[in-house]
Amino acid sequence: MASRKLTKSSTDRMIAGVCGGIAEYLDLDPTLVRVLYVVISFFSAAFPGLIIYIVLALVMPDA
Repeated sequence: MASRKLTKSSTDRMIAGVCGGIAEYLDLDPTLVRVLYVVISFFSAAFPGLIIYIVLALVMPDA
């Protein structure tokens, strides 16, 4: 079994490639991941979702 790493996407990026990287890691459609992320962030008052995105953008390595 090949090991996978969670990295930012270099090909499917809108802002920093975080959602694209998560989609590649989970083998999902990037648009679905982006929509789910926005919906979850909206229902958590958006502020924690924004902080998490910024932290992931800084912590996740580039592909």
